[in-house]
Amino acid sequence: MDGHQFIETAIQNGATSIVCSELPVSTLPDVSYVLVENSSEAIGQIASNFFDQPSNNLKLVGITGTNGKTTTATLLYNLFTDLGYKTGLISTIQNKIVGTSIKATHTTPDAISLQLLLKDMVNSGCEYAFMEVSSHAIDQERIAGIQFSGAIFTNLTHDHLDYHKTFKDYLNTKKKLFDGLPQTAFALTNLDDKNGRVMLQNTKATEKSYSLKTLADFKGKIIESSFEGLQLQINGREFYTLLSGEFNAYNLLAAYGAAILLGQNDEAVLMKLSQIQAAEGRFQMLRSSNGITCFIDYAHTPDALENVLKTINAIRTKNETLITVVGAGGDRDREKRPKMARIASLLSDTVILTSDNPRSEDPEKIIKDMQAGIDPAKTNKTLAITNREEAIKTSVNLAKTGDIILVAGKGHEKYQEIKGVKYPFDDMAIVNKLFETV
Repeated sequence: MDGHQFIETAIQNGATSIVCSELPVSTLPDVSYVLVENSSEAIGQIASNFFDQPSNNLKLVGITGTNGKTTTATLLYNLFTDLGYKTGLISTIQNKIVGTSIKATHTTPDAISLQLLLKDMVNSGCEYAFMEVSSHAIDQERIAGIQFSGAIFTNLTHDHLDYHKTFKDYLNTKKKLFDGLPQTAFALTNLDDKNGRVMLQNTKATEKSYSLKTLADFKGKIIESSFEGLQLQINGREFYTLLSGEFNAYNLLAAYGAAILLGQNDEAVLMKLSQIQAAEGRFQMLRSSNGITCFIDYAHTPDALENVLKTINAIRTKNETLITVVGAGGDRDREKRPKMARIASLLSDTVILTSDNPRSEDPEKIIKDMQAGIDPAKTNKTLAITNREEAIKTSVNLAKTGDIILVAGKGHEKYQEIKGVKYPFDDMAIVNKLFETV
């Protein structure tokens, strides 16, 4: 909503100074009016000054992109914590200050909450902080007034076009983070993404890159991949990690690169990275007593779903059945619904379409939108079960020893939003409970 319509109410409630981008029709003599070009940007600057410019007292790194933000930010938080530093984290799953968790409601908080969080980190003695920077946050100027020591670009694929309307707008919004970096910062980008170089076009920061497929400052190579982890080579040095999949190889490369650019010792970094577990709800593996493997993953975009399914298919023997349980969120980008269902049907043996967070929409209508993307030849291996818990239960009932289940879309979330109400719901807890009975 436009805050200008609340000016009169604010004054009635005691406000004596009004920051606005348009002066009201009538002004009061005992009220100060500060006219600015962008009031959303101004609130970030005001909040930064009010809290004594906390980002200037931290080495703060922002991570942006469609996929991989949470894992990369969490990897860096855990890495620097394990290296002995007091560290802060701002992420989709949770915010953390030196080990203390604070519930997250948005990927990136509003400007005032964000500056207060950074101030709390400084007061707690944090030297480093790592934060996910969403495209919404950049567009809404929530990061105004923040001094970044570095920024990381992961990748850019089809998402949030309900908000940005065009892919070009989405791309340019992400790019603003890099355009605004100071000369003292680093800009670390993924060269294997076709938009990776675009992020660096107007940056004043030191340009650095990472890649699995081409020459880069931080060059990686997958030596061996299994469900239990990866054997990776980075800049000629090999190490083993508990994270699986090519997408995690990129996340590890980004985290390694950022750590080295922040002055850390490469041997110490590789040693600590080899011990770190996956972020909650990011390709988390569960095994039943009778040998069924289940992965819980937040994949809620076509590209993320394809990455996870390709990872599973690259490792599996093909003698087992791969069952995918997937939905799509309501009140969000509708174009990705048929794409996600098509990917699931092409890369799985059985697909169960179900609810994600339908929000205000009819969940059965969302499923119908998804079904439109399935090739007629693949419909015989596709089920539609609106109730998500029933869908997960059906996948476990269908699975036999050695089979693989992917439950995609919600990952770490502990709720399901239906008609404006958030009901308790946890994919991980449901699978764990079902596995106790098989």
